Amino acid sequence: MSNIFSLILALATLITGFIWFLNKIKFKYIYKNKLKEKQEKNNNLKNNYSNLIKETLISIFPVLGIVFIIRSFIYEPYQIPSGSMMPTLLTGDFILVEKFAYGIKNPFTQTTLIKTNKPKRGDIAVFKYPKNTNINFVKRIIGLPNDKIIYNSTTKELTIYKNYINSKTTEELPIKYTPLSLSKWAIFFDINSLVNNKKGNYKININQTLPANAIRQYEQTEILDDIKHQNLIINQAYTAANYFQTGMAENEWIVPENHFFMMGDNRDNSSDSRMWGFVHEKNLIGKVVFIWLSLEKQQNEWPTGINFHRISPT
Repeated sequence: MSNIFSLILALATLITGFIWFLNKIKFKYIYKNKLKEKQEKNNNLKNNYSNLIKETLISIFPVLGIVFIIRSFIYEPYQIPSGSMMPTLLTGDFILVEKFAYGIKNPFTQTTLIKTNKPKRGDIAVFKYPKNTNINFVKRIIGLPNDKIIYNSTTKELTIYKNYINSKTTEELPIKYTPLSLSKWAIFFDINSLVNNKKGNYKININQTLPANAIRQYEQTEILDDIKHQNLIINQAYTAANYFQTGMAENEWIVPENHFFMMGDNRDNSSDSRMWGFVHEKNLIGKVVFIWLSLEKQQNEWPTGINFHRISPT
């Protein structure tokens, strides 16, 4: 969908730019006097309507050009569609993505035109889903190329060995976790439609009794190589369908060259690299840098207000 919009915007910019060019070059310098005489002789409604269309297209070209450049190479807005990055990003958040963070890229082929910065561990990144590049995902970068990642599905803790392939010695990344605390969120599982029709994350008062198909989530701070962020987990062993890497044990992966290991902060309700593998560097779209609007809403429900306190850098 993002590619289709970019293509439409590019075509609209190209068409209006071509008309603008003709107006500036051909009409202004070659046929200016002839057109003026013709307009005076044929000053009727049809010509006026045609001129109105032409002038409108000419006037919107600079606007389309600026929008195309900003959206393709500088910043682009996105809406968070799911709760996989909770509590950092919520359903109803509108984010701003820095497109040049990982290089200035061709907006259609994702080929890097100018290199800028390398992706960093802990960055929140928007990228093309490896299984379907027409879909964009947003997750946190956990593993860098050549890292060895170990995830404990019981404790929900990570062990990361930096540059595991190239190093003669294994350097373990310092990772710290704070004690668990009850959160205001719960996961509703679609195990019995007779209980209720909810599925996913919902805000539920801590003192409120949960239905049979819901589990209270806990909040925990993860300090990943000095990058601090909050995770949501359920306080019990939980493993979704895993991505198994050849030659590796379950829940262990070695990140290939030019690839990254992505995870959602909502550790037990996120489709990420644990399920479908690694993200190639060329599929990185940009870095999330700002929440510019946050709507107060539950999943699959209409907004009820605006969370002004959440409008801030990420």
